[in-house]
Amino acid sequence: MRGCSAEIPGCRSRRTDRSSTGRYVADWIRIQRPTHSYLTAILLLSVLLRIAAAVYLGDVVDAPPLLTDQRSYHALGARLIAGQGFSFDRGWYPFTPPDTPTSHWSFLYSLFVAGVYLVFGVHPLAVRLAQAVLGGLLLPWLVYRLARRILGLPRCSGLLPLAAALLASIYAYLILYAATLMTETFYIAALLWMLERALAFAQAPGARQGIVVGLGLGIATLLRQSILPWMLVMFAWLLWNGYHRQWLRRTVLGLLAAVSVLALLILPFTIRNYYVYGQFLLLNSNAGYAMYSAQHPMHGASFREFDAAPIPQELQGLNEAQLDRELMRQGIGFVLAEPYRYLLLCLSRVRAYFEFWPTLDTTWLHNLGRIGSFALFLPFMLYGFLLAWRQVRPSRSPSGWQDFSVTPLAFILLFESFYSLMHILTWAMPRYRLPVDAVALPFAALGLMDLAGRVIAWRQSKALCDLP
Repeated sequence: MRGCSAEIPGCRSRRTDRSSTGRYVADWIRIQRPTHSYLTAILLLSVLLRIAAAVYLGDVVDAPPLLTDQRSYHALGARLIAGQGFSFDRGWYPFTPPDTPTSHWSFLYSLFVAGVYLVFGVHPLAVRLAQAVLGGLLLPWLVYRLARRILGLPRCSGLLPLAAALLASIYAYLILYAATLMTETFYIAALLWMLERALAFAQAPGARQGIVVGLGLGIATLLRQSILPWMLVMFAWLLWNGYHRQWLRRTVLGLLAAVSVLALLILPFTIRNYYVYGQFLLLNSNAGYAMYSAQHPMHGASFREFDAAPIPQELQGLNEAQLDRELMRQGIGFVLAEPYRYLLLCLSRVRAYFEFWPTLDTTWLHNLGRIGSFALFLPFMLYGFLLAWRQVRPSRSPSGWQDFSVTPLAFILLFESFYSLMHILTWAMPRYRLPVDAVALPFAALGLMDLAGRVIAWRQSKALCDLP
């Protein structure tokens, strides 16, 4: 553990006061084997758990029930390998007529499903298994990398990053969604990679790092375009970091490289959309409908996340590019017309977003996933954030808050807050919180390790007191 900073939680020097039990966990557990051996075992466990979930759900589309997006990606994958393009053979949610090109769903994930179907035949189980293996490898590994970056452990072989990877491997909701025909697993992996690379960029900005950040951002955007508002916030933070550290020129050049890569990844689909609709549509046609349906007066002041608002009759016949703009306009109109109802609606979405208790309106498998993930680890996440805050909280000097604002902890807190608020203000469900959960796992590991260290130290001191 030599070379570790005494200022970073979980990576303390040996000058640390040992009376602060639980803080220096490597004092009571030493890794005898190389770190990669333990990480390999964690990845193997992660893959096996996800394969078991995939086999349990089986070779059917609607498993588990309520995750109806699986029907869309299954249908699109089958249509693509049949040469029918991004379309459906019948009228489809929320507004796509039969045999009509659609842009509502993720192009990249549809192509992944089609690729698996092309090789193994139209079997949902094949997609479940392929995603279980890839997700089982990617998520714990990326959480491990993010934990090292957040906690200041790029050269340490401590237990904290391994503990974070282990939590990612057994996190029940991550296991469940890795076995579904949905974008969650790959989207979270891309987001974790992007955040870790953004923190690396903040330490050494430049075009090369910017290209990698842009690649991670581009993949995440192609899986779920709702990440784009966060991009603006992340770029603003990186610019502030560059200004604060007097690296502004290098930062600007790196961000230009990131934007260029993002544009290159999106551009083919923008061109395709213009060819299909004769109008500009950046990527997907789902933002307008999400805003329209989530703020619709049918909710009253209590958000019903599984209810979809019908398309107005006067909009029938518009193409998806036109629908996207018009529905966005009407959704914003609902907010402006009834701001007080919108405020109450947002408050009700706080429950929908953070819901971790069993409910009667979902399946036993989802209820089990909630209990075995957020409900179980939330106390440790909060405690870990508190420990990290105590280590890097702003000093009382005039530049204290400025210095804190460019720390990895400030960046992660900014992401957690902004991403959560974005969904609370628009459309909230527990599965939309999963990226926030994944990013918080290093802090859950920090909290667990600290408490375990305190318990072991207490037992050791008690044993010494019991000696004759």
